[in-house]
Amino acid sequence: MSCLDALAEMAPGVDVIVVDNASTDRTVERVRLRPVMNPRVTLVANRDNRGFAGAANQGFRETRADSILLLNPDVRLRTPLSAMIEACQEHGLAAGQLTGPDGRAQAGFTVRRFPTPVSLAFELLGINRLWPGNAVNRRYRYLDRDLNLEGAVEQPAGAFLMTRRDVWEDLGGFDEDFHPVWFEDVDFCRRASDAGYRIEYVPQVRAEHSGGHSVKKLPTARMEQYWYASLLTYASKHFRSWPYRGVCIAAVLSTVPRTVAGIVRERNLNPVVSCYKIIGLVVKRLVSRTQPAQWSRRTGKT
Repeated sequence: MSCLDALAEMAPGVDVIVVDNASTDRTVERVRLRPVMNPRVTLVANRDNRGFAGAANQGFRETRADSILLLNPDVRLRTPLSAMIEACQEHGLAAGQLTGPDGRAQAGFTVRRFPTPVSLAFELLGINRLWPGNAVNRRYRYLDRDLNLEGAVEQPAGAFLMTRRDVWEDLGGFDEDFHPVWFEDVDFCRRASDAGYRIEYVPQVRAEHSGGHSVKKLPTARMEQYWYASLLTYASKHFRSWPYRGVCIAAVLSTVPRTVAGIVRERNLNPVVSCYKIIGLVVKRLVSRTQPAQWSRRTGKT
């Protein structure tokens, strides 16, 4: 509830929509007690997990506000939002600076450039983890940028992203094929950029981010399978045929070291099963690649 407490302090009077994706803790019960203190809090309690994209779209439909802020539950607003709202109204989308508990900007996460086939291959193969200073990773994670300077960026984290309602409507919302999580915010920003909108980074608006608590509750094997699936969905939508195939090849090759590391870590053969599932997923995606036309039919956008 510290996320809501920080909002009440730093952004009093705003309408707050809480979308709960079938959580198993006491979140729903605790949020339902809050209207006594803050009548502007609205709760949407899902019976099943609709994923980040589905929940975000639900939140947008629950309000008629012109500027709408996506805020993860593990994010605590530390400054007022006025500068971000102004930037969002002017450009279409805006993002603030995510910091760790020490107050330092979360370099490599708060903003990134759009992934390329090479940068995704480096991610899959673990090169960026083993050699974080390589040129591809430095460019992808904006490690060559001063995070205290405002200006246009390509892809801020969806954990702290503001967009105008007309932009969301123009893009047809978040693509719910990215389920339950990963790359839906990258895809949204990419489509916004392709449509001519600018994403403005406003570092004077800050929020503390503790990092991925919901995702960490997932079993490692399932988490990896979701990540691979969403990564391939993004690559299929935004890369041409041969670069996409290259990403798929990198995905298959990456399962070998991940499986070995998993066997050592878990001291059993369960990672082998996960490996086969991921390879099967990659082969299936290669054979029946999702076409952009499917997105157009589903949303009415072209």
